[in-house]
Amino acid sequence: MNFDKKAFFSASDVEQAPPDPGNFPFTRGIFAELYKKKPWTIRQYSGFGTPEQTNQRFHELINNGQEGISIAFDLPTQMGLDADDPKAEGELGKVGVSISTLEDFEILLKDIPLERISISMTINSTAPILMGFLIKLAEKRGVSLSKLRGTVQNDILKEFIARGTQIYPLEWSLKLNSDLSEYCIKNLPNFNWSSISGYHIREAGASAVQELAFTFINASIYFEELIHNRNLPPEAVFRRTSFFFNCMLNLFEEVAKFRAARSIYAKMVRDEFNCLDESCQKLKFHTQTGGSALTSQGYYNNIVRACIQSLAAVLGGTQSLHCSSFDEALGLPTDESALVALRTQQIIRYETGIVDVTDPLGGSYYVEWLTNKIEKEVTKLIKEIKDIGALNCIKSGYIKNLIENNAYQMQLEIEKGERIIVGVNKFSDFQKPYKPFKVENSDLNYTKQRLERFKKQRDLKRVKELMDLLSKQKSADTNIMPFILQAIENKLTLGEISMALR
Repeated sequence: MNFDKKAFFSASDVEQAPPDPGNFPFTRGIFAELYKKKPWTIRQYSGFGTPEQTNQRFHELINNGQEGISIAFDLPTQMGLDADDPKAEGELGKVGVSISTLEDFEILLKDIPLERISISMTINSTAPILMGFLIKLAEKRGVSLSKLRGTVQNDILKEFIARGTQIYPLEWSLKLNSDLSEYCIKNLPNFNWSSISGYHIREAGASAVQELAFTFINASIYFEELIHNRNLPPEAVFRRTSFFFNCMLNLFEEVAKFRAARSIYAKMVRDEFNCLDESCQKLKFHTQTGGSALTSQGYYNNIVRACIQSLAAVLGGTQSLHCSSFDEALGLPTDESALVALRTQQIIRYETGIVDVTDPLGGSYYVEWLTNKIEKEVTKLIKEIKDIGALNCIKSGYIKNLIENNAYQMQLEIEKGERIIVGVNKFSDFQKPYKPFKVENSDLNYTKQRLERFKKQRDLKRVKELMDLLSKQKSADTNIMPFILQAIENKLTLGEISMALR
């Protein structure tokens, strides 16, 4: 965001200093002793190829100090397609792990203790099904649902405005989203029902202000549905709400963005939804370093970029963090690049002294001015969208157009040399050819064969009955989750459940 900035800032630029950390509106942090009491969770996002391959990567990361699992699913899984679907050809296992059945999911989390390791799943259109797999796996292992910890992204609105993996119409998508949210709130007390995401909005080309504004607009739509339309207690909704933000390279702007986000959220929960429980007003968020800021040219420069982004996220008070690998502009991370990203977080945590003080940039005239400026701009944009009608702005593509216009302007600045990208439009270096990670087709063929065996071991008449039953729920006013869980128990696949719901 190109704010007009002076050469230096002084006390006269700061309207009012925010309260100390741990005090409303929590600009400076949700706890007084933030990382001194509990450091952020190191949670590297991972998934590729087969369930066996991804499970092996999970164990490697955990053995090297990772503290939570974050699952990346391939596009067919995200779009509700089984591994044997012709439309999945060419995309199987490419950008995440391929999951078609509960059996696949069991292999994916083999020897991962569900009661001790928190599980995060980046999944949206098919979130009710993947969450159903996790619930059924927990039941099979005898793990109480009350002991499951983690997050399901379950943020369908940002798919319509930024990412594009929606597979159902908007209203039906919102119904499925809310059904899963309600089920989690009522049955999984320690699991976050959504990770409302600004990350993908930013990756699509939004500014820092747009990222926050559009994320909180989506959040308010979900809150309205759950609290006002479904009559869930506000405290139950907010207690397990989490967010997911991007972190780009403008270090001070990103720190100020996170500080402003806490203030905006706290005021929204208190003033718009009349929730006076301070524990519910505290913004909890995961951060991922911005993948779109990484370059294929001069790819080793990305180690520095991801380090600066990670540092900004921690200075901004994130609760958990993924640091992108240096080769992500070229392909899936290799074992080596994934380890470098993990070690980046560990060096920041253990060698910099950053955990010793909460909000160490608090009190900086510039950071305080920038925090206030971002909060005002975000609040203004939220009001503009709500005055038009938030859902109408999503349906009509208005928000999507705002993001695309900003992306276009940024690209123009790069092409004109007004925005310097080292190694791309300035200081270009010779680089050795890089061999990116490649998923072997033979492994994926084995996944298809397992699916074929799985389908042959079922009562096909029962499969058809349950698909018909699921299909009928589209016109019913009941929660879809018990029907999805019943279907999974009777060995319906992700693709079959998705088809029945289309």
